[in-house]
Amino acid sequence: MRLGLLGAALLIAGAASAQVWRSDQGDGSFRNPVLYADYPDPDVIRVGSDYYMASTTFANVPGITILHSRDLINWTIVSHLVDRLEGLPQYDLQGGNAYRKGLFASSLRYHAGTYYLANTPVGQKTRIWYAKDVRGPWRYHELEREAFDPGLFIEPDGRAYLATASTADGTITLLTLDAALAHVTDARRIHYIKGAEGSKIIRRGDYYYLFNALPPRLALSVSRSRSLFGPWETRDQIDDKTGGHQGALVDLPDGRWFGFVMEDSGAIGRMTNMSPVFWQDGWPVWGTPSAPGRVPRRAAKPIPGGRFAEPGTSDTFTAPRLGLQWQWNHNPDPARWSLTERPGWLRLHPTLAPRFWSARNTLTQKGQGPASRGEVKLDIRHFAAGDRCGFGTLGQYSGNLTVTRDAAGRTTLLAETTEDRVEGAVTTTQASAALPRSDALWLRTDMDFTTDRSRFAYSLDGRRWTALGGDVPLAFAWRTGTFQGEQYALFCYNAAPSRGWIDVDGFTLSKLAPAGPVRP
Repeated sequence: MRLGLLGAALLIAGAASAQVWRSDQGDGSFRNPVLYADYPDPDVIRVGSDYYMASTTFANVPGITILHSRDLINWTIVSHLVDRLEGLPQYDLQGGNAYRKGLFASSLRYHAGTYYLANTPVGQKTRIWYAKDVRGPWRYHELEREAFDPGLFIEPDGRAYLATASTADGTITLLTLDAALAHVTDARRIHYIKGAEGSKIIRRGDYYYLFNALPPRLALSVSRSRSLFGPWETRDQIDDKTGGHQGALVDLPDGRWFGFVMEDSGAIGRMTNMSPVFWQDGWPVWGTPSAPGRVPRRAAKPIPGGRFAEPGTSDTFTAPRLGLQWQWNHNPDPARWSLTERPGWLRLHPTLAPRFWSARNTLTQKGQGPASRGEVKLDIRHFAAGDRCGFGTLGQYSGNLTVTRDAAGRTTLLAETTEDRVEGAVTTTQASAALPRSDALWLRTDMDFTTDRSRFAYSLDGRRWTALGGDVPLAFAWRTGTFQGEQYALFCYNAAPSRGWIDVDGFTLSKLAPAGPVRP
């Protein structure tokens, strides 16, 4: 593993708190990605002068993140769709894990004062969620069938449809819904695109436009027709070399259109890019007339003015609820965590698990690029024998600093790496350090997505830091890991029932100088 002089210097030098990434350049322009973090499968709508984005969360809870913006560039999290996942015991980490299951791509729409969100939980029937306020509460109708990555479209008169593409052969089916969006009344095959999925439909003028992701080529196609039932003509749009492979368009109040698309971006996951769009012979073209067919790395903001905004990151745990940036790795056990047992601290009681990969109540938030540092202060006075609690990363590779205590009261800090493989997760220990009797312990995790490496350090006073365990890979895959970019992770578990606990006095995210080149 490569640490090098620069990596060691980063561990020693510390980092000033700052925005890790700023898309809004403050001069009327922005740079992509708009969020340097894993916000996959975006769907964006406009309601008046407000924009909302829904993003996939898989097994994380709360599920389906909904963000808000006034300019398509500065985004904050406003809500989630569900507080827990239903339908499989694995969502409670019973009988295995559900890291690559849960809630996949959604379609968000607004009509006649109501927000609608179509989603198909893995292995279950499609649900049409609805709410008067995007912040909820959300309720749902369950349809009679399963529609993969459903694309919801509602005509001005209320007629509603779902487009769904078969991952087996690329056949695109249009489902007609009843007036309540509660039942399927008709199903017709309307088009075929080899490898298509992730359908989205918009209308402009006399044409309907159908966008489809083409995962085998990491590309995006657009089809158009004067009727939802076809015939459709199809053109390729862009791909991951020119901007992304799953997305669509959203209109601006002045009649212009802007594109949103996700791009596979290595260990950080799949990031969302925004792009101006112009029209040529009735077809949308991503980019600008001077640079067509390519999502620009930098461009003029679609709506000038407005303040810089970003999703929350650092947290003092003084609020009565967890910040919206936090998610649990599966459905949490509410009896094993608290913000009230010790006000101003997050208390984690150990959950029952044999190892990190199957531990419930691991609290996560998205890794931030290009390079960032997470730091926590722990009160470890109330550890019990066998407790394993700490801080690190969660992903295809999970690098963690794990605090343990034996029956004699000796406390040890372990640098551990868990790699999720097709045949199962494997955990190894790189290094250990005996800790003196102390009430407080500081742990630090660095993630550098320009080199796809993470590094770890600990401190007994919050000022002098010691590296432990070398560096650990950061990686993303869809067959293993969590199907998400690498996340920061706070955890606490024990292989046997425990009366111990750990208290966390806040999480601080700060910016690091990346070791590798940053996209221009």
